[in-house]
Amino acid sequence: MSGFQPIHEAVIAELPNYYRGKVRENYDLPDGRRIIIATDRLSAFDRAIASIPLKGQVLTQMARFWFEKTADLCPNHALEYPDPNVVVGQRLDILPVEFIVRGYLAGATGTSLLTLYKQGQREMYGARFPDGLRDNQALPEAIVTPTSKAFDGGHDEPLSAEEIMSSGLLTEAQWRTASGHALALFARGQAMARERGLILADTKYEFGTDREGRIVLADEIHTPDSSRYWFAATYPERFARGERPESFDKDFVRNWVAARCDPYKEPIPEIPDALIAQTTQVYIRAFETIAGRAFEPPAPGEAPLDRIRKNLARYF
Repeated sequence: MSGFQPIHEAVIAELPNYYRGKVRENYDLPDGRRIIIATDRLSAFDRAIASIPLKGQVLTQMARFWFEKTADLCPNHALEYPDPNVVVGQRLDILPVEFIVRGYLAGATGTSLLTLYKQGQREMYGARFPDGLRDNQALPEAIVTPTSKAFDGGHDEPLSAEEIMSSGLLTEAQWRTASGHALALFARGQAMARERGLILADTKYEFGTDREGRIVLADEIHTPDSSRYWFAATYPERFARGERPESFDKDFVRNWVAARCDPYKEPIPEIPDALIAQTTQVYIRAFETIAGRAFEPPAPGEAPLDRIRKNLARYF
């Protein structure tokens, strides 16, 4: 998939109320809809470090696949897809809690079960864990591990259901509805992933409320950027040997940069084209494995931003 122009940004002056996210450009329409354009920016180390051709299209189309496959379980924000990189959705008031559902003792962030477990914690997110669990071991059942959503750039903090309700972050009804949706979505995702020879180990959901106060699924769902997928065929042997499960490893670029500089303090070195191309292939492979169909790249020759602008002209 070489030769495709990456989308570094998608600033369209004719669209109103522009907001730039880490990887998405957002425009709020007066009628309560939001236009979300997925660029190809790769965010790491608190900044965009590269652009991966076709990444934005892959993520938009994968989220679309999952939104359509789970619409019977939970309402979602998606209304239409005028372009392969664009979703037009309902504008929501995003809940201040992220719903991470975990089926395995895994992860490397400060709020992951494995990190906290290795620190000696056994009471986490309102659940009790026994001694003797191993890295990447399956949990008896999937659990919701909510964290505070750090809107101001601060760090997410682990929470229990009781803390969420007692602090007023969510009402009891909101917690019950959103956590129920999260577990149902995860169960559907795990079952469908299993059919593709994959394990959906954990994932993140974001919810918001619409004008009527309904809980609605926002952002994206079950993409490689929001989820941890492992290959089922090699998991048992790797687990038995204490090795990390085989996954869609998109961290080539992050690891390459971190090995060559302090990415939080120093300039990012120029990233080789071969590394960028390899990462594109990983995203495409993830889509084709998960969705069970071939990825359809854009027609060659047309500049992607020109195509997006043309497809969004009716919203100007």
